[in-house]
Amino acid sequence: MLKALRAAILLFLASACVSCGGESQLLSLRGETMGTTFNVSIIRAPDGPPQHAIEAAIADELSTANAIFSNWDPSSEVSRFNRSAAGAPFELSSAFIDLLEIADFVHVASEGHFDLTSGPLIDLWGFGESGPAARIPTDDEILSTLAKVGQQRVIQSASGGMALIKRDTAVSLNVAAIAKGAGIDAIADRLKRMGFDDYLVEIGGDLRASGAGPAGSGWRIAIEKPDARSGDVQEAVSLENHGMATSGDYRNYFEDDGVRYSHVIDPTTGRPVLHKTASVSVIAASATLADAWATALLVIGQDRGQRIAESHGIAAQFLVRVDEGAEFRRYATASFDEYVLASGVSAAQ
Repeated sequence: MLKALRAAILLFLASACVSCGGESQLLSLRGETMGTTFNVSIIRAPDGPPQHAIEAAIADELSTANAIFSNWDPSSEVSRFNRSAAGAPFELSSAFIDLLEIADFVHVASEGHFDLTSGPLIDLWGFGESGPAARIPTDDEILSTLAKVGQQRVIQSASGGMALIKRDTAVSLNVAAIAKGAGIDAIADRLKRMGFDDYLVEIGGDLRASGAGPAGSGWRIAIEKPDARSGDVQEAVSLENHGMATSGDYRNYFEDDGVRYSHVIDPTTGRPVLHKTASVSVIAASATLADAWATALLVIGQDRGQRIAESHGIAAQFLVRVDEGAEFRRYATASFDEYVLASGVSAAQ
């Protein structure tokens, strides 16, 4: 299941193919994928590849990404792995190996707070394919489910890293927290191979920018406040040759006996997080890396998460609820503030 949150951004893009200065044009393509929408904007010269070739390339990359990473498609690579028996090596595609390398890095760097084997916990709390839970899980149910979770404990690599082995048949992978980023990077890399230098690829709010936007400088992106009711903009950033992802807890949650349970599950405790960090935005070298880190840092929360981000040189912004209202306090690493366009922004305000 893909993250229910649509990352809070607003793209400053034209909605059609328009003149972009000189003879170049801005081509904007959009559609649906991975249970959400995608937008691809390209600064295209008249003698560049025709639009039908670009559309075909995007469709091809999206089809491939879904065939590998979709937890909803029973024939996908990840679904077939989830049905495999314990102890049997499962051969992986090169794209899956690349994704796992990033996932393993963030898993270790985040002290286990990013974990692709968290699917059983997501299902237990009613945020998975089986739908809402009838009740709050018991402590015993949480403990027994945690036994199936632990990215470096319950799965192991084999055949020189070309295959995976489950230690328990009940173990499963849910790549929703990183699959959109992988799809974005696949499209971006394809456009680069087609000869494009200036483009923006977005899926469900996560994105990767390359080169210059319509204004002739970096692509201008606005980040929304984590309030589903307002849609107000928090600030704008300028991106060139980077990926960005935003994760939040404010669109997918339930309340029980006055307690708010979000879909953000801590794989180290087996429970939804209870801290007041409402959203985390991360800028990284790729959309896949940004996607994974945004999820991990949201699970950890601002206080500890900002320290981890700074120690690893991660450009991250945290928006934290003030009491239970719609006000938020902003915290950011110094490296994130380098991308912010708005004046007067500091690391905490």
